[in-house]
Amino acid sequence: MMMQWLKHLMKAHHCNAIGKATISGLLLRGSHEAKLFFLPSQKTTSRCLDIYQIGNKAAIEKERARLADEMNRGYFADISELKKHGGKIAMANKIIIPAISSVKFPSREVNFSDGKSLKLPIVSEGNGVEANKMVVPAASLMCLSFRASSQAMIDSWTVPFLEAFKASSNIQIYEVSFIDSWLLSLNPIKRLLLLMMRKSKADEKKNSLQRQFVYSFGDHYYFRKELKILNLLTGYIFLLDRFGRIRWQGFGLATKEESASLLSSTSLLLEEK
Repeated sequence: MMMQWLKHLMKAHHCNAIGKATISGLLLRGSHEAKLFFLPSQKTTSRCLDIYQIGNKAAIEKERARLADEMNRGYFADISELKKHGGKIAMANKIIIPAISSVKFPSREVNFSDGKSLKLPIVSEGNGVEANKMVVPAASLMCLSFRASSQAMIDSWTVPFLEAFKASSNIQIYEVSFIDSWLLSLNPIKRLLLLMMRKSKADEKKNSLQRQFVYSFGDHYYFRKELKILNLLTGYIFLLDRFGRIRWQGFGLATKEESASLLSSTSLLLEEK
């Protein structure tokens, strides 16, 4: 009954002030975990400025620049690229990125299905103190998905990765699903969604390394800008070191050569002091 009510609420929702963000429904990921799927109008062409920004010229100009950027890059451009190269917008790194040349992965708050929140990535402060009193992994695999259509791409990287490092306790894998609908980001709806997304622990293998499914709610435009992410229909893979630096990245479906490159780069990170 709860799921039927939620679907009815989402279908009934319509707000011209925010834009024509339409919600299609929920798809299941596997047999236990719900996966959100949205129709292509998530790149909104109109937004509401906060009240305090009215009269703030810098804020208005920043918003105009954003709207122009989003309007120049529409859903059909993403579709066209996907048809052209299947989501492989670029080839993955062949070798690990040197630490001196690497850039920091932008921080982002995420939620687990039990409602707990966490700021990713978990990094070392460089002074021997672990961030948030949590164990800082030597390597973190961040898998970003903005649409349900990219899940098969994410799996092509994580399945062999899990098999190769299943005994490792010094690596973490986070699959981050982005939910940018303002309606679904409201606390009552958000809690219901997270409740429905809970993954059955009975099906998890007893390996040291586990995929951790987390969800990021709200606007992600500036987060994407930092990572130079344009196409929302493909999957993005980032390998981070203990300081949150991007040391390797991949896109779309993994090839055998790219998967081997990811595994070797991870092994090198585990050896770094």
